[in-house]
Amino acid sequence: MRADVTARSLGRQALRWETGLALVVLLIVVFGALSSPVFMTSNNWFDAGVSNGEFAIMALPMTLIVISGEIDLSVASTLGMSSSLLGVLWLHHWPMLAIFPVLILLGAVAGLVNGLLVTRFGLPSLAVTIGTLALYRGISTILLGSASVSNFPASYTSISVNPVPHLAIPYNIAIFIVLAIVFGVVLHSTPLGRSIYAMGNNAETALYSGIRVKRIKTWLFVTSGVICAVAGALWTFRLSTSVQGNALGGELNVVAIVLLAGVSIFGGKGSIPGVVLAVLAFALLQSALLLTNFNQEAYGIVVGALLLASVFIPQGGELLSRARGVLRLDTTQRLRRPPAGQPSSPAG
Repeated sequence: MRADVTARSLGRQALRWETGLALVVLLIVVFGALSSPVFMTSNNWFDAGVSNGEFAIMALPMTLIVISGEIDLSVASTLGMSSSLLGVLWLHHWPMLAIFPVLILLGAVAGLVNGLLVTRFGLPSLAVTIGTLALYRGISTILLGSASVSNFPASYTSISVNPVPHLAIPYNIAIFIVLAIVFGVVLHSTPLGRSIYAMGNNAETALYSGIRVKRIKTWLFVTSGVICAVAGALWTFRLSTSVQGNALGGELNVVAIVLLAGVSIFGGKGSIPGVVLAVLAFALLQSALLLTNFNQEAYGIVVGALLLASVFIPQGGELLSRARGVLRLDTTQRLRRPPAGQPSSPAG
């Protein structure tokens, strides 16, 4: 009974956040349309999707990880490592169809390292993934050094500039939409999704309820690694270049999207529809600011502000709700308290 009530309460909170986020998207669209006549063109929206597609893709597994009570800050470094390996193998004349399975394996191993360190060694995921962030970026540097590879087949590099046939959307956004549907079904309509929420709310209780917490969390990290490896290939083809610095600092963009989506940094709350809206808000805001000649170097201020707001607003709302509850309880107790000089209960 209590679990059902909690689930309904979380559902109402997510719906309120998503409604507010939809209004934010609408305000961004109005701001962009008023700022530049180019904003509402299909080419501009296509470019906004292309520029943020890989971040959007990586935000999906990150969402599940954060809901489960963990975090993965090595996502952009895994992307960079995958991009570097793709360039090295292509330089050694590997066929592209043989490179893709190797990239998938690399991503799986990178995620497995994170997962095992967190679940089997009991290390905090924040510290672990900060360490692997540096480790995987270092491996990227070892693989390519200061070199770059750019002689990829046009059939692959054209993916970023051509829309999906019969659709006006880029390939990376099409992949994001398909994955969002899959992740949405898993998170919101399966026992696995309910287990992920339970782990985020209370891992110890989830363990005693029969949920295989360590195994699920490990597989979440492996999934994140695989998705990041795929994003690495897409990023490489989009820029037509493999360099060790690809997506440097991109983990902040991914975390900003996830937190803007209403996913609690403390776990147990969040939704895939919220992530979709957050991606839309993030991409359109970036596009609007670029069209208004906003200082590109200062764009990090916007990302930082989004991160702070996404953490502060839910916590502020929760504190305000608790304060109201305490005030209501105090008022009720005062009303029940008998006036001075009268007995608290009938004599006899």
